[in-house]
Amino acid sequence: MIKKYSKTKLKKFRETIVKRMEEISQDMDDIKESIMDKGNPKAGLSQDSVFSLHMADAGSDSFEKEKSFMFMSRESDYYKNLSHALERIDQEDFGVCKICDGLIPEERLLEVLNATKCVDCKTNDKLNLK
Repeated sequence: MIKKYSKTKLKKFRETIVKRMEEISQDMDDIKESIMDKGNPKAGLSQDSVFSLHMADAGSDSFEKEKSFMFMSRESDYYKNLSHALERIDQEDFGVCKICDGLIPEERLLEVLNATKCVDCKTNDKLNLK
């Protein structure tokens, strides 16, 4: 028989995940706003512009924009993983290791909200990849 977390614990996890998803959503909005502000086509015409007409500055600006897109992608992936965690809560199998069917410790789940493996299985996975 597979152990599962109680409905009370699952509700606590749900609240924590939803709160984190709201934070991520706000972070993604901030990143989008930052990208859009830097993407102003008239920006190069003003003296206080983020984009400069100098090639080195333009390279730095391009790097910053690329970094923002990378952060946006990372946050988006994490948001999707948290959505999957909510689905596992609905199915009442949140916190069950997908490899050994053991219960993932609550401390781990609170640190890694989208964890699908217990520490031992995750460690073995990493060791097998080397």
